[in-house]
Amino acid sequence: MAGERHRIITIANQKGGVGKTTTAINLATALAAIGERVLIVDLDPQGNASTGLGIDRRDRKLSSYDLMVGDRGITEVTLETVVPNLFIVPSTMDLLGVEMEISQQSDRVFKLRKALSSPEAMAFSYILLDCPPSFNLLTMNAMAAAHSVLVPLQCEFFALEGLSQLLETVSQVRRTVNPRLDIQGIVLTMFDARNNLAQQVVNDVRTHLGEKVYHTLIPRNVRVSEAPSYGKPAILYDLKCAGSQAYLQLASEVIQRERQRLAA
Repeated sequence: MAGERHRIITIANQKGGVGKTTTAINLATALAAIGERVLIVDLDPQGNASTGLGIDRRDRKLSSYDLMVGDRGITEVTLETVVPNLFIVPSTMDLLGVEMEISQQSDRVFKLRKALSSPEAMAFSYILLDCPPSFNLLTMNAMAAAHSVLVPLQCEFFALEGLSQLLETVSQVRRTVNPRLDIQGIVLTMFDARNNLAQQVVNDVRTHLGEKVYHTLIPRNVRVSEAPSYGKPAILYDLKCAGSQAYLQLASEVIQRERQRLAA
Protein backbone atom coordinates (compact mmCIF):
# COMPACT_ATOMS: atom_id res chain seq x y z
CA MET A 1 0.00 0.00 0.00
CA ALA A 2 1.42 3.31 -0.96
CA GLY A 3 1.21 6.58 0.89
CA GLU A 4 1.03 6.87 4.64
CA ARG A 5 0.27 3.14 5.13
CA HIS A 6 3.72 2.40 3.70
CA ARG A 7 6.15 2.02 6.62
CA ILE A 8 9.86 1.32 6.72
CA ILE A 9 11.00 -0.09 10.07
CA THR A 10 14.65 -0.63 10.97
CA ILE A 11 15.30 -3.51 13.38
CA ALA A 12 18.50 -2.57 15.15
CA ASN A 13 20.66 -3.18 18.19
CA GLN A 14 24.45 -2.95 18.28
CA LYS A 15 24.61 -6.09 20.43
CA GLY A 16 24.61 -9.46 18.71
CA GLY A 17 22.45 -12.37 19.79
CA VAL A 18 19.46 -10.32 20.98
CA GLY A 19 16.95 -11.70 18.48
CA LYS A 20 17.07 -9.07 15.72
CA THR A 21 16.85 -11.48 12.81
CA THR A 22 14.39 -13.80 14.58
CA THR A 23 12.19 -10.77 15.24
CA ALA A 24 12.49 -9.54 11.64
CA ILE A 25 11.54 -12.94 10.19
CA ASN A 26 8.66 -13.73 12.51
CA LEU A 27 7.20 -10.24 12.71
CA ALA A 28 7.28 -10.05 8.90
CA THR A 29 5.61 -13.48 8.65
CA ALA A 30 2.87 -12.48 11.09
CA LEU A 31 2.19 -9.26 9.16
CA ALA A 32 2.13 -11.17 5.86
CA ALA A 33 -0.27 -13.74 7.35
CA ILE A 34 -2.92 -11.05 7.89
CA GLY A 35 -2.64 -9.89 4.29
CA GLU A 36 -0.02 -7.14 4.45
CA ARG A 37 2.53 -7.08 1.64
CA VAL A 38 5.89 -7.22 3.40
CA LEU A 39 9.54 -6.94 2.32
CA ILE A 40 12.61 -7.76 4.40
CA VAL A 41 15.87 -6.15 3.34
CA ASP A 42 18.72 -8.27 4.74
CA LEU A 43 21.56 -5.86 5.54
CA ASP A 44 23.70 -8.26 7.57
CA PRO A 45 26.60 -9.80 5.60
CA GLN A 46 26.01 -13.04 7.53
CA GLY A 47 22.68 -13.35 5.71
CA ASN A 48 20.81 -15.08 8.53
CA ALA A 49 17.44 -13.59 7.58
CA SER A 50 17.87 -14.91 4.04
CA THR A 51 18.85 -18.38 5.29
CA GLY A 52 16.05 -18.40 7.86
CA LEU A 53 13.54 -17.81 5.08
CA GLY A 54 14.85 -20.66 2.98
CA ILE A 55 16.84 -18.65 0.41
CA ASP A 56 19.72 -20.84 -0.79
CA ARG A 57 23.03 -19.00 -1.16
CA ARG A 58 23.26 -20.18 -4.76
CA ASP A 59 20.01 -18.32 -5.53
CA ARG A 60 21.33 -14.99 -4.29
CA LYS A 61 22.52 -13.78 -7.66
CA LEU A 62 21.71 -10.20 -6.65
CA SER A 63 21.49 -8.84 -3.13
CA SER A 64 21.11 -5.77 -0.95
CA TYR A 65 24.68 -4.93 -2.01
CA ASP A 66 23.45 -4.47 -5.60
CA LEU A 67 20.53 -2.38 -4.34
CA MET A 68 22.88 0.03 -2.56
CA VAL A 69 25.97 0.01 -4.76
CA GLY A 70 25.15 -1.69 -8.04
CA ASP A 71 22.32 0.58 -9.12
CA ARG A 72 19.82 -2.29 -9.37
CA GLY A 73 16.12 -1.66 -8.82
CA ILE A 74 14.04 -3.19 -6.04
CA THR A 75 12.23 -5.55 -8.43
CA GLU A 76 15.51 -6.96 -9.76
CA VAL A 77 16.91 -7.86 -6.33
CA THR A 78 13.73 -9.11 -4.61
CA LEU A 79 12.97 -12.82 -4.17
CA GLU A 80 9.80 -14.61 -3.08
CA THR A 81 9.96 -16.56 0.20
CA VAL A 82 8.14 -19.64 1.46
CA VAL A 83 5.61 -17.26 3.06
CA PRO A 84 2.84 -15.82 0.84
CA ASN A 85 2.97 -11.99 0.74
CA LEU A 86 6.51 -11.98 2.17
CA PHE A 87 9.49 -11.06 -0.03
CA ILE A 88 13.18 -10.55 0.70
CA VAL A 89 16.16 -8.69 -0.68
CA PRO A 90 18.81 -11.25 0.33
CA SER A 91 22.27 -10.61 1.69
CA THR A 92 25.66 -11.83 0.54
CA MET A 93 29.19 -11.36 1.87
CA ASP A 94 29.58 -8.61 -0.76
CA LEU A 95 28.02 -6.30 1.84
CA LEU A 96 31.34 -6.36 3.71
CA GLY A 97 32.73 -4.16 0.94
CA VAL A 98 29.98 -1.53 0.97
CA GLU A 99 31.64 0.73 3.52
CA MET A 100 34.88 0.87 1.58
CA GLU A 101 33.14 1.48 -1.75
CA ILE A 102 30.85 4.33 -0.74
CA SER A 103 32.58 5.93 2.26
CA GLN A 104 33.95 8.82 0.18
CA GLN A 105 30.65 9.58 -1.56
CA SER A 106 28.65 12.59 -0.39
CA ASP A 107 25.36 10.63 -0.39
CA ARG A 108 26.82 7.58 1.37
CA VAL A 109 24.16 7.48 4.14
CA PHE A 110 21.27 7.92 1.69
CA LYS A 111 21.96 5.01 -0.70
CA LEU A 112 19.23 2.84 0.79
CA ARG A 113 16.73 5.69 1.14
CA LYS A 114 17.10 6.41 -2.56
CA ALA A 115 16.67 2.72 -3.45
CA LEU A 116 13.52 2.43 -1.33
CA SER A 117 11.85 5.56 -2.71
CA SER A 118 10.76 3.89 -5.95
CA PRO A 119 7.09 3.14 -6.73
CA GLU A 120 7.93 -0.60 -6.58
CA ALA A 121 9.17 -0.23 -3.00
CA MET A 122 6.20 1.94 -2.07
CA ALA A 123 3.90 -0.94 -3.04
CA PHE A 124 4.85 -2.79 0.16
CA SER A 125 2.83 -2.09 3.32
CA TYR A 126 5.86 -2.78 5.49
CA ILE A 127 9.58 -2.90 4.75
CA LEU A 128 11.67 -4.34 7.59
CA LEU A 129 15.40 -3.62 7.53
CA ASP A 130 17.42 -6.30 9.34
CA CYS A 131 20.67 -4.65 10.46
CA PRO A 132 24.08 -6.06 11.38
CA PRO A 133 25.04 -6.04 15.09
CA SER A 134 27.07 -2.82 14.88
CA PHE A 135 26.73 0.89 14.16
CA ASN A 136 28.34 0.97 10.76
CA LEU A 137 27.42 2.56 7.44
CA LEU A 138 24.85 -0.17 6.72
CA THR A 139 23.00 0.59 9.95
CA MET A 140 23.24 4.32 9.28
CA ASN A 141 21.73 3.78 5.82
CA ALA A 142 18.90 1.80 7.41
CA MET A 143 18.16 4.54 9.95
CA ALA A 144 18.35 7.24 7.27
CA ALA A 145 15.81 5.32 5.16
CA ALA A 146 13.36 4.34 7.90
CA HIS A 147 10.31 5.90 9.48
CA SER A 148 11.03 4.19 12.80
CA VAL A 149 13.33 1.86 14.73
CA LEU A 150 12.21 -1.32 16.47
CA VAL A 151 14.70 -2.43 19.12
CA PRO A 152 14.90 -6.08 20.25
CA LEU A 153 16.33 -6.12 23.77
CA GLN A 154 17.49 -9.27 25.49
CA CYS A 155 16.35 -9.69 29.11
CA GLU A 156 19.84 -9.68 30.61
CA PHE A 157 21.93 -7.61 33.02
CA PHE A 158 23.63 -5.26 30.52
CA ALA A 159 20.51 -4.60 28.44
CA LEU A 160 19.86 -1.04 29.63
CA GLU A 161 23.49 -0.04 29.24
CA GLY A 162 23.49 -0.84 25.51
CA LEU A 163 20.02 0.59 25.05
CA SER A 164 21.01 4.09 26.14
CA GLN A 165 23.75 4.14 23.51
CA LEU A 166 21.31 3.04 20.82
CA LEU A 167 18.73 5.65 21.78
CA GLU A 168 21.40 8.33 21.61
CA THR A 169 22.33 7.13 18.11
CA VAL A 170 18.68 7.38 17.04
CA SER A 171 18.55 10.94 18.40
CA GLN A 172 21.73 11.81 16.54
CA VAL A 173 20.37 10.41 13.26
CA ARG A 174 17.15 12.36 13.78
CA ARG A 175 19.10 15.59 14.29
CA THR A 176 21.46 15.13 11.37
CA VAL A 177 19.99 13.07 8.53
CA ASN A 178 16.42 11.88 9.19
CA PRO A 179 14.09 14.17 11.18
CA ARG A 180 11.13 11.77 10.79
CA LEU A 181 12.86 8.86 12.60
CA ASP A 182 11.27 7.73 15.85
CA ILE A 183 11.23 4.70 18.12
CA GLN A 184 8.58 2.25 16.91
CA GLY A 185 8.99 0.29 20.11
CA ILE A 186 11.24 -1.87 22.24
CA VAL A 187 10.54 -5.59 22.29
CA LEU A 188 11.92 -7.66 25.16
CA THR A 189 13.31 -10.97 23.89
CA MET A 190 14.60 -14.24 25.36
CA PHE A 191 12.46 -13.81 28.47
CA ASP A 192 12.63 -16.63 31.02
CA ALA A 193 9.90 -16.35 33.63
CA ARG A 194 11.88 -18.60 35.99
CA ASN A 195 14.74 -16.11 36.09
CA ASN A 196 14.40 -13.33 38.68
CA LEU A 197 16.97 -11.19 36.85
CA ALA A 198 14.94 -11.32 33.62
CA GLN A 199 11.87 -10.04 35.46
CA GLN A 200 13.97 -7.27 37.03
CA VAL A 201 15.21 -6.21 33.56
CA VAL A 202 11.61 -6.09 32.31
CA ASN A 203 10.61 -3.89 35.25
CA ASP A 204 13.63 -1.58 34.80
CA VAL A 205 13.06 -1.11 31.06
CA ARG A 206 9.36 -0.43 31.55
CA THR A 207 10.15 2.07 34.34
CA HIS A 208 12.63 3.96 32.16
CA LEU A 209 10.78 3.86 28.85
CA GLY A 210 7.12 3.37 29.66
CA GLU A 211 4.83 3.09 26.65
CA LYS A 212 7.74 2.68 24.22
CA VAL A 213 8.06 -0.90 25.47
CA TYR A 214 5.73 -3.44 23.86
CA HIS A 215 3.51 -5.42 26.24
CA THR A 216 4.44 -8.65 24.45
CA LEU A 217 7.39 -10.56 25.91
CA ILE A 218 9.19 -12.93 23.53
CA PRO A 219 10.12 -16.04 25.55
CA ARG A 220 13.16 -18.23 25.26
CA ASN A 221 11.84 -21.03 23.10
CA VAL A 222 13.53 -24.09 21.60
CA ARG A 223 11.14 -24.26 18.63
CA VAL A 224 11.96 -20.67 17.64
CA SER A 225 15.68 -21.53 17.78
CA GLU A 226 15.19 -24.67 15.66
CA ALA A 227 13.13 -23.06 12.90
CA PRO A 228 15.93 -21.30 10.92
CA SER A 229 17.75 -24.60 10.34
CA TYR A 230 14.66 -25.71 8.42
CA GLY A 231 14.57 -22.48 6.40
CA LYS A 232 11.24 -21.50 7.94
CA PRO A 233 9.95 -18.82 10.30
CA ALA A 234 8.90 -20.24 13.68
CA ILE A 235 5.30 -19.32 12.83
CA LEU A 236 5.40 -21.80 9.92
CA TYR A 237 7.55 -24.35 11.72
CA ASP A 238 5.36 -24.56 14.83
CA LEU A 239 2.46 -22.11 14.99
CA LYS A 240 1.33 -23.22 18.44
CA CYS A 241 4.65 -22.87 20.27
CA ALA A 242 4.97 -20.05 22.80
CA GLY A 243 7.45 -18.10 20.66
CA SER A 244 5.22 -18.11 17.57
CA GLN A 245 2.22 -17.00 19.60
CA ALA A 246 4.28 -14.17 21.09
CA TYR A 247 5.32 -12.90 17.64
CA LEU A 248 1.67 -12.94 16.50
CA GLN A 249 0.85 -10.79 19.54
CA LEU A 250 3.74 -8.48 18.72
CA ALA A 251 2.43 -8.03 15.16
CA SER A 252 -0.95 -7.05 16.61
CA GLU A 253 0.75 -4.42 18.77
CA VAL A 254 2.75 -3.05 15.84
CA ILE A 255 -0.42 -2.69 13.77
CA GLN A 256 -2.28 -1.11 16.70
CA ARG A 257 0.48 1.50 17.07
CA GLU A 258 0.29 2.24 13.36
CA ARG A 259 -3.47 2.75 13.63
CA GLN A 260 -2.96 5.14 16.54
CA ARG A 261 -0.36 7.04 14.55
CA LEU A 262 -2.70 7.40 11.58
CA ALA A 263 -5.56 8.50 13.82
CA ALA A 264 -3.46 11.13 15.63
